[in-house]
This record gives sequence, C-alpha cells and structure tokens, in this order.
Amino acid sequence: MEKIKDALGREITYNYPPKRIVTFDPAITETLYYLGLDKEIVGRTRFCKHPEEKVNQAINVGGTKDMKIDRIHDLKPDLIIMEKEENTKEMVETLAEHYPVYVFEIQTVDDGIRMTEELGNITNRKQQAMDLKTKVETKLNKLPKANGERIAYIIWKKPYMAVGRDTYINDMLEQLGFINPFAKSPKRYPVVTEQNLQDAKLDYIFLSSEPYPFRDKHHEEFLSFLPDVQPVNIDGEMFWYGARMLKAVEYFRSFIARTIHN
Repeated sequence: MEKIKDALGREITYNYPPKRIVTFDPAITETLYYLGLDKEIVGRTRFCKHPEEKVNQAINVGGTKDMKIDRIHDLKPDLIIMEKEENTKEMVETLAEHYPVYVFEIQTVDDGIRMTEELGNITNRKQQAMDLKTKVETKLNKLPKANGERIAYIIWKKPYMAVGRDTYINDMLEQLGFINPFAKSPKRYPVVTEQNLQDAKLDYIFLSSEPYPFRDKHHEEFLSFLPDVQPVNIDGEMFWYGARMLKAVEYFRSFIARTIHN
C-alpha cells in the first residue's frame, strides 16, 4: 500500500502500482496512454477520445460531470484519477467513499507539466513521465509569440461565456503573448454580453471548438456587433495539458503565423 497526497492535499491510500485505473479527464487519459498504461486503464469518460486507436479498449463510465456508478463498481478500480475543474466535487466525494481518488488541479501551464511528472510517480511510469516532461519543456521554450493583441476566448453561447482568470487556457494565451481583458473578471469563466465584448477593445475573438462547437457559420453573428474584430476558429483540444502539449506548440506556431503575422 502507498500513501500520497493529491493536489488538494487529500491523503490517498492505494495499491502501488495501480493495476485498474479509471480516468475522468480526457487530457489525463491521453497522457496515461502515452505513458504506456494501456492495460491498466479500465475505464474512461465518453469524452476521452484520444488516442483514437486505444480508448475503446476501456469501458465508458459516463461523462466528466456525470458518471455511471454501476459500471465503475463492476470495474473494481484500485485508483480513480480526476481533475478539480473537469469533474464535480460531488463525484469526487461519492467515489472516494469506495475507492482511492487522486485529484489534480490544473490552472497553469506549469501545473500541466507538474501533472505529467506526478502521473508517472503514482503509476510507476517515472522514467516515461520524465521523458515526456523534458520533451514538453523543450517544445514550450519554442512557443511562438503574438504582439500583445487583445483577444477574447469564447467557449459558449446563449449566454456567451469567455475564458477568464486562474485557468490553464488563459495562462497559455498569456504565454503566447496575447492579452485577455476578461482575465480581470472575478470569475474564471465569466458570462459576457455584446456590450462587454465591445468595451473590451478586442483585436480578435477566438471561437473555440469545445465545449461549444463554434464554426465558420458563427462568424457573422459576432461581426454583426463587432465589425472591426476578426473572429477566428481555434482548436480547443490544443489547450489540453499533458501529452497534447507536444502537438500544441506546432499548432500555435501555425495559428499565430497565419492569423497574427500574415
């Protein structure tokens, strides 16, 4: 048995190394597979879709905000991995009555890097995790830079919601050289009105592919009240942490080149 503390300071006692893992965060799921834990991952959410060739080996145990508790009981996990923002407090508390539940809290790029290392520690994949961490850090040192353009990163409509403070997405945007006026909001994902967006004096409005699937067809909607602000589609999956960060840097390089520096 092993005793560890998770990102929330909760003490977790579990069988080390875990042999039956249920994961409730798509980015963490992808990272676990990258670390070679194919056989150990027995359950994942319906939103865990990467790597495409492997995720179907694990049982769908529900979503990130809901779960199929009977399926989890059938799987008899010896470790459940969750993330504070991605999953609900009620889910953590319910599952913790039956199983060891390790919770991450990822609000910055540094948190995402640290998560990779901690995953290696708790799953007996330390060397694989350190190799991934080194690759990610090397890539991040080559992040392209914008020129302080003012942007809003929109994740929802009816009502419009933007990315704000204390979020991984905002930290990545700032490291890319953008200014997010809504990072000053007291809320992490503030509801914003057309007037709020007009007052923000934006250069660009980024329309994320998730959780709301913004597409080209939504551009006219924003141009109707922001005629001088360029709407741009952006791949929300590139703001996943862990293994996805390897692909993200090249995506951002291309994104900034064609959007900002063209």
